[in-house]
Amino acid sequence: MATLVERLGYPADGKLLILNADDLGSCHAANEGIYQALRSGLATSASLMVPCPWSRGAAAAYRGDDVGVHLTVNAEHDLVRWGPITHAPSLLDGDGGFPRTVTDLWDHADADEVRRELRAQVERAILWGFDVSHLDAHLGAVPGRPEFFDVYLELAIEFGLPMRLPGPAHAPASGFPCRELAAEAGVVVADDLLPLYGVGARQALFEALPGLRPGVTEVRLHPAVDSPELRAMTPDWSARVDDHRLLVSDPALGDAIAACGITLVGYRPLRDLMRRSRPTPVPRPVP
Repeated sequence: MATLVERLGYPADGKLLILNADDLGSCHAANEGIYQALRSGLATSASLMVPCPWSRGAAAAYRGDDVGVHLTVNAEHDLVRWGPITHAPSLLDGDGGFPRTVTDLWDHADADEVRRELRAQVERAILWGFDVSHLDAHLGAVPGRPEFFDVYLELAIEFGLPMRLPGPAHAPASGFPCRELAAEAGVVVADDLLPLYGVGARQALFEALPGLRPGVTEVRLHPAVDSPELRAMTPDWSARVDDHRLLVSDPALGDAIAACGITLVGYRPLRDLMRRSRPTPVPRPVP
């Protein structure tokens, strides 16, 4: 059977890399940084957090960029809170936002309310005009539990979208065969996901590039421009600013990618391949 790289039209030994910018919509600084990284930097895809305060601003600035939906059922920041657009009771913590931790979410969330909320997030992104390229999950919360993974997989099938999952080395930690289930359903998944702990991709990315194996690998970054808003929002602001610098103004990353014979791609080729291989009617929400 042809590999994903071959199905995308590249040689079997091709090394393809998705540089995805997470947290679009979380704040104005992220919107500015991510769109700069997509339009004048090396980022090839981004992920929109629909429930967040600047998601509508991200929609207003959208120009057809490769953007997926960063399915969101957590709000981890102390000073900036966001919550379910469906007002689901089991997805609220004591101060009116999503649970701060993944564990708290898993302990209290109702699967049917998660299903309604996540479908509403995808539908709202489409209604706002996004040509949604893929699905992924904020803090990895959705694919981490079987009952929520089922929702994740349902949405990928329903909307004809590839999905982010842990790579083969880390997927077994979930305790169920998530990658195999996606493959059986005809959902396209990148061959690997570079594991990053926390925000700030520079060191891990430069260490991984020389050893990148043939296939499609995804790397998550969190670019944002420096601003008082960003500094007040999160203590990891400097790592986000460095991700922006790495993607937009530091030539070292582009040089390293070229030296390693790596080709940059977005999620749209994966989505188009999935829809050609497994035709799926893509529903559109009624305005």
